[in-house]
Amino acid sequence: MQLVIISGRSGSGKSAALHALEDLGYYAIDNLPASLLMPLVQQHQHQLKRLAVSIDARNLPSDLIAFPNILQDLAQSGIQWHLVYLNASAKTLMERFSATRRRHPLTRDGQLSLFEAIEEEQSLLDPLASLASTTFDTTRLSVHELRSCITQQVGATKQQQTTLLFQSFGFKRGVPLDADLLFDVRCLPNPYWDPSLRQLTGLDADVQTFLAAHETTQAMQASIRTFIQTWLQPYIDSNRSYITVGIGCTGGQHRSVYLAEQLGRDFAPLHTDVKVRHRDLPSATS
Repeated sequence: MQLVIISGRSGSGKSAALHALEDLGYYAIDNLPASLLMPLVQQHQHQLKRLAVSIDARNLPSDLIAFPNILQDLAQSGIQWHLVYLNASAKTLMERFSATRRRHPLTRDGQLSLFEAIEEEQSLLDPLASLASTTFDTTRLSVHELRSCITQQVGATKQQQTTLLFQSFGFKRGVPLDADLLFDVRCLPNPYWDPSLRQLTGLDADVQTFLAAHETTQAMQASIRTFIQTWLQPYIDSNRSYITVGIGCTGGQHRSVYLAEQLGRDFAPLHTDVKVRHRDLPSATS
């Protein structure tokens, strides 16, 4: 049985993720009490090849506390599980709830404001988030983009090679919540201050030449490469199907883009599935 567990903050896209898996042939159950997960799997593991369940803050607090032990019991029973955690910025979640006019599950008793409920939910779900095999930051993802991510990264057979993703970003637009590792490269020389390079990006040859000419850039690239080479296998061994390495500069246009591209090239001969994505450049994924 392929068991996928969807969790995350309310408004982060859990329903869309579950529907995407259902379209792929998973038997999907929303808002399953965590205490029923083991009985469900035991009863149907020979009848169901693919099972997807959503377990989140709507559960009883006692069930959420016991959830890590439930996952451990599943593993000891020979059931391989894949926990997908969806997250988004508090501002984005506030906007989504305002747009849909839906009530947050933790505001039903009227004692918490929407903002307080969003913050409280994060605390309740921290134990689940720490166990996630894959984390998605849906802050800037449309429903269609999220469904595509779920289909490509989760819906496939989980025996596939772990994907190593180098993602550039700009700190001024916020840190990506789905990054497993973050590297700040704002200390490097900035092509932005050269008027002839300002409108270019790290994908352009002139910017690449500018950055490659500085020893500090080469040293930063070597340091990040060494760190990832040292720790990549332990991350893979911790049941991760997707490892996201965030490379951040101020605007996400020059330095971070250049280094993400260079690191992608460094690791392409060493690892089967390497991808490069530039969050703050339009349609720039390789």
